[in-house]
Amino acid sequence: MCTTAVERPVPRGATDTRRRRVVGLGVLAVVLVIAAAVSLAVGARALTPAEVWHGLFAAPESDQRLTEIRLIVQTVRVPRTVLAVVAGIALGVGGALIQGYTRNPIADTGLLGVNAGASFAVVTVVAVFGLSSPFQYVWFGFAGAAVAGVVVFGLASLGRGAGNPLTLALAGQGITVFLAAMTTAVSLSDQKSLNALRFWNAGSVAGVGFDVIWPVTAFIAVGLVLALTTLPALNLLNLGEDVARGLGVNIAVSRTVGILAITLLAGAATAACGPIAFLGLMVAHVARYLTGPDYRWLVPYAGVLGAVVLLVCDIVGRLVVRPAELEAGVVVALLGAPFFAVLVWRGKFKNA
Repeated sequence: MCTTAVERPVPRGATDTRRRRVVGLGVLAVVLVIAAAVSLAVGARALTPAEVWHGLFAAPESDQRLTEIRLIVQTVRVPRTVLAVVAGIALGVGGALIQGYTRNPIADTGLLGVNAGASFAVVTVVAVFGLSSPFQYVWFGFAGAAVAGVVVFGLASLGRGAGNPLTLALAGQGITVFLAAMTTAVSLSDQKSLNALRFWNAGSVAGVGFDVIWPVTAFIAVGLVLALTTLPALNLLNLGEDVARGLGVNIAVSRTVGILAITLLAGAATAACGPIAFLGLMVAHVARYLTGPDYRWLVPYAGVLGAVVLLVCDIVGRLVVRPAELEAGVVVALLGAPFFAVLVWRGKFKNA
């Protein structure tokens, strides 16, 4: 007897949820485009939409005013906007991943020690080699972030608590404290290192050219690809390691790939623009509120939200103390600190 397979209908609720998530992601993408356009127009010198268009696409002219506009747009604001988008995506995705792998709702990318590793590397090479250009020391910052991430993951893989999220958090905190102390010691012994640390540690997307942005973007792209490959396994890991193992997930491989992705994302973004505190923490929670616990949606939402928030904070920093500027990292911290306090407050009442 011949039988015909009958396709199981997709529940209407699941279809509506998927449609809502797609629409929401599209809306965020539109908001990101609008924020990028505003980023090109505002600053110490405000530009009209026509001037921005001219600065982007018009051919070189002899008119001095139009030449100045082209220089402002193409050499200052376009790189700044691109870096804010790229770094925001990296930190947003990294924040969502680190919370998933540690199962810690207040985890941030700095938990792996990448911020502290990058800071220590920057002040060390400035003190030893006298470097002063971002293009010169950004690579040392990335190397320091990567080494710190590898050391933290290696320590968390040793002993009886190997692979435990709590062990990973404790190892990250220990390395962070140690490197912070070493950074302070080096910077206090060398005035040039202290000056470089004060500028870099504020977290800014200004003053970095495409000679830095394109290579950093390549590392972030690799991190994003690795992150996307781990999302199904990450969903299963959050059901519990026993459940995930029973469903065929290689926990060690999944966690290794995930930590490598986080290190590439956070390390490259931190090396390019300095440590941006709270960004990954905030956007991961907002994305979870919008999408639910499914990391296949949560991570893309966190990435786009990270780009929007960092770009908007950079725009606000240009306007609040105009004609001077407030670094984007400072604005993010001013926004993130109360957000973090609310999370702690809500957590305490939930546990009561």
